[in-house]
Amino acid sequence: MVYSVSDLRLPCSPSVYSFSQSSFNASRRSSSFSLLLKKDLFSRKIFAQKSSYDSDSSPLTVASKKVLVPDDQGEGASSLTDELESPSTISDDPQVIHDVESEEMEDDTKIEVEEQESAPKELSTPLKRKISTEKSEAKPRTIPPPGIGQKIYEIDPSLLDFRQHLDYRYAQYKRMREEIDKYEGGLEVFSRGYEKLGFIGSEMGITYREWAPGAKSAALIGDFNNWNPNADIMNRNEFGVWEIFLPNNADGSPAIPHGSRVKIRMETPSGIKDSIPAWIKFSVQAPGEIPYNGIYYDPPEEEKYVFKHPRPQRPKSLRIYESHVGMSSPEPMINTYANFRDDVLPRIKRLGYNAVQIMAIQEHSYYASFGHASNNVLDGLNMFDGTDGHYFHTGSRGHHSVWDSRLFNYGSWEVLRYLLSNARWWLEEYKFDGYRFDGVTSMMYIHHGLQVGFTGNYNEYFGYATDVDAVVYLMLVNDMIHGLYPEAVTIGEDVSGMPTFCIPVQDGGVGFDYRLHMAIADKWIEILKKRDEDWKMGEIVHTLTNRRWMEKCVAYAESHDQALVGDKTIAFWLMDKDMYEFMALDRPSTALIDRGIALHKMIRLVTMGLGGEGYLNFMGNEFGHPEWIDFPRGDQRLPNGVVIPGNGYSYDKCRRRFDLGDADYLRYRGMQEFDQAMQHVEEKYGFMTSEHTYISRKDEKDRVIVFERGNLVFVFNFHWNNSYFDYRVGCAKPGKYKIVLDSDDPLFGGFGRLDHNAEYFSFEGWFDDRPRSFMVYAPNRTAVVYALVEDEPKVVNDLELVEIPETVKPAAAEPVKESEPDEESEPLDS
Repeated sequence: MVYSVSDLRLPCSPSVYSFSQSSFNASRRSSSFSLLLKKDLFSRKIFAQKSSYDSDSSPLTVASKKVLVPDDQGEGASSLTDELESPSTISDDPQVIHDVESEEMEDDTKIEVEEQESAPKELSTPLKRKISTEKSEAKPRTIPPPGIGQKIYEIDPSLLDFRQHLDYRYAQYKRMREEIDKYEGGLEVFSRGYEKLGFIGSEMGITYREWAPGAKSAALIGDFNNWNPNADIMNRNEFGVWEIFLPNNADGSPAIPHGSRVKIRMETPSGIKDSIPAWIKFSVQAPGEIPYNGIYYDPPEEEKYVFKHPRPQRPKSLRIYESHVGMSSPEPMINTYANFRDDVLPRIKRLGYNAVQIMAIQEHSYYASFGHASNNVLDGLNMFDGTDGHYFHTGSRGHHSVWDSRLFNYGSWEVLRYLLSNARWWLEEYKFDGYRFDGVTSMMYIHHGLQVGFTGNYNEYFGYATDVDAVVYLMLVNDMIHGLYPEAVTIGEDVSGMPTFCIPVQDGGVGFDYRLHMAIADKWIEILKKRDEDWKMGEIVHTLTNRRWMEKCVAYAESHDQALVGDKTIAFWLMDKDMYEFMALDRPSTALIDRGIALHKMIRLVTMGLGGEGYLNFMGNEFGHPEWIDFPRGDQRLPNGVVIPGNGYSYDKCRRRFDLGDADYLRYRGMQEFDQAMQHVEEKYGFMTSEHTYISRKDEKDRVIVFERGNLVFVFNFHWNNSYFDYRVGCAKPGKYKIVLDSDDPLFGGFGRLDHNAEYFSFEGWFDDRPRSFMVYAPNRTAVVYALVEDEPKVVNDLELVEIPETVKPAAAEPVKESEPDEESEPLDS
């Protein structure tokens, strides 16, 4: 059975299953994407996080144990003989080898493309390639050509000192684009490798191709031929691509039944091995078995899901609900997609989030893994053709010493085809709306960021430690994603602060839409270990605003990392064991609980208010989930002999207790209500993406932070004891202000010390470098947001209404910097 949520299909499945394509049965489990939530529909897709396979970038690669390729449903070159050869190495000074000519025929005819000239062997381009495709779209999508890559120097003149490195990087990117155009027909075609490799069905039969240059012989085995290694021997071309064509049976049925098990048997330099095809769509670990099996997946047309809705537009403000389907049940169990659809998606919509990031879509042999290229030789890509350097770097450069995983060779032509095609396939087949790339810092530097403290010195980013091949790959994949899917979102997890990371590729940048502002969560943990008296307002503001101009960030106070076993969430840092005894409303609270609930709300709001142009929350943390995450796991023995104890495969902590946040008799409810109100205030006012941001106060004595975003004024009083009457706060615009969010509201577990019917009128006069100000009451440990009530008359008495004049201070009395009343170019932290 296939489940659909508006335009998203969610499969219900046990944990043993892994990736598949959009037309699959209920017994399957996929992982790692997210959805966009529209106002009129409670569910929409948005982007995948990591793709369980790349040790560095996850979203764009396939889990090493369960690699996949989408079914092209009869398209491609399967019915013709393809001499498919592709470069495994790239010449530094490539020659123009050939021109590709194509002849377009009638709509139902096939397009045949032939190479006119031969390429040198080191380029591995096809000597003769015939591609059979059918028109699927009236208007073909194209990826714009590269730009000149020079705008980065206008955005950040400091980069001019590193122009040699940056221009070289961009030249390498342009060279790759040109070679892909020349030898593959363009990035749009190159990123559809799943139409050339793997299993490709046609009216005549099934073609299977595999790139395995290190193999000495290869045969396709499976249920269809009783696993006979002598029945279906594959042929190898001079470029290491193995191929076999299986004609249909006499009755017209396919030679390989849908849903049957398949593997490739290879004689390799490391011996005989049976492997799951690298481009397989679906693989499964049968109950009681250790190895996985590849599954030939080609269901009949009537079983394939048909999407019902167009792709959603990307939201201006990105409010992300980070989630994991398997642990999303309140019960200790592996949850299903159907339950997630029915129980969790409506909750996310109600809370006010507009994007869902779902981790671990692609199932991994180790259930607790959210990704990385496994070093598993039996089921994964590691040593796939018996050689160490097939998909990965050889030697120590190909192994991550901390993650115990493999590292891709991003300079390999076929690796690029594989990774780009994987990114393209999920966007095409499942209609994902983007990706979050994990571990990008590990990709971009040969040292992987290990034992390196980035200080912001530009020499740390542009030198011999930078893996230019990996950065060029990131530029290519962002180019491909944004070129073919303009509404798609890409987010990169980079802790180094690489300049140009979120600048478009055509301008010379790496091309991500957002960077995860990872320093914020680390800073909060550091602060939470201190006494209240030692919290520094300037330090909080600096961390939240320390980001690059014109490069957007996704801010978060905590994510899944802090919720994992061995770490502590913000709520647990604040309230510790008191959470287990004093969260019921029918019994007295404690000082620790009162403090914890108040600061939990303030930390999240100030992070959202100042930390970036997007916001992320991990499921359950919105109400201070009291338990950590611990996946069912057994003992793990490391290569050095050290044994990491497991938890007896317990599911007790593999869940999210949403019932706690919903219970009106528990204090968790107030924190959840506040988070919901916070999201809806951002939806209404769009403060995260407002161009106007000004920090007017960071008072270390009062423990007060005041800042403006758009027409909102945020006032935070972090003092543990002092409340302030008639406290003056600066503002930019004249008029009447009202409270739109109050963390002290009883609905949010507060003490109700503010009158929400009160009106606050600005008066002229410079204060905190602002042209106007108004007076407020600022209770201790409280955050309040005031909104300008525009175009509303001021009530003088019961009979008279007078419009508020916009008075302007005489120019002579104004500082030059503030001479324009509508100026919105103030620095984040002035």
